[in-house]
Amino acid sequence: MTATETRAAPPRRSRARRRGPSRKTREMWLLMLPAMVPVLLFSMGPLLYGIGLAFTDARNTRVHQTEFVGLENFTALLADDEFWSSFRIGAIWSVSVTVLQFVAALGLALLLNEKLRGRAVARVLSVVPWAMPPVVIGLMWKLVYHPDAGILNDLLGTHVNWLADFSLALPAIIVVGVWAGMPQTTVVLLAGLQNVPKELYEAGEMDGAGSWRRFWSITLPQLRPVIVAITSLDFVWNINQFGLVYVLTQGGPGGRTRLPMLFAYEEAFRYRMAGYASMLGLAMAIVVLAVLGLYLWRQMREAR
Repeated sequence: MTATETRAAPPRRSRARRRGPSRKTREMWLLMLPAMVPVLLFSMGPLLYGIGLAFTDARNTRVHQTEFVGLENFTALLADDEFWSSFRIGAIWSVSVTVLQFVAALGLALLLNEKLRGRAVARVLSVVPWAMPPVVIGLMWKLVYHPDAGILNDLLGTHVNWLADFSLALPAIIVVGVWAGMPQTTVVLLAGLQNVPKELYEAGEMDGAGSWRRFWSITLPQLRPVIVAITSLDFVWNINQFGLVYVLTQGGPGGRTRLPMLFAYEEAFRYRMAGYASMLGLAMAIVVLAVLGLYLWRQMREAR
């Protein structure tokens, strides 16, 4: 082989690399295709369809001719006092439930992480609410809050209609939301606690740090990535909550527990304003993504 042929070999190899994906890459895409098709059909398809409806005057009637209206639904949404009322209630609900879930779950996770008698049974019992459907949880707590036969009134010796009282309905459903969502947060935090190196606690004890100091200086910093992840997910789940609150109050009394998703449901299926309800869902998705993005950006910036 001459020197000219030797120098010409690399370009032939580079041309071969430019021919297309390798056999391994093609096989990988073929194996992923059965999983991607359902996602595209049943997830991305309805999502794109809903976004498209947000810019139309679509209604759930047979005689209505759907037309493109641009940003008219968005303008009407900004001027809708009922939307802003549901948005305020949704913000109070999601922030309160997320914060209380985290505080309660962290305390329970710290307790379950200790070497106590019956710890395995306690861990199993702690995830029982997680295994219950929201409808079952709503019905169960509806009985707990019942004004005549409810166990809560029996214990307190009162006769309060918790879910029909204008000032108590929202705090009452917040308690249910915390109880229902605490198990998954507990499981995630418990897994994070078990991954904290024990050598750090031993070093803290040798330096004379007490339990409270070790918690603030070792446990919380080590749990920061887990805390950011689970609180972000909890916030998204809570602000999109529908089934639990619908079973408990259906948005009442007087709209005091009408979360944004309940408001969207009423607009779509009670008043048949599908386009307006789609714009409401799109607006809430943008708000959630913006808040979540800002929160994650601040957490990652502080972690650097």
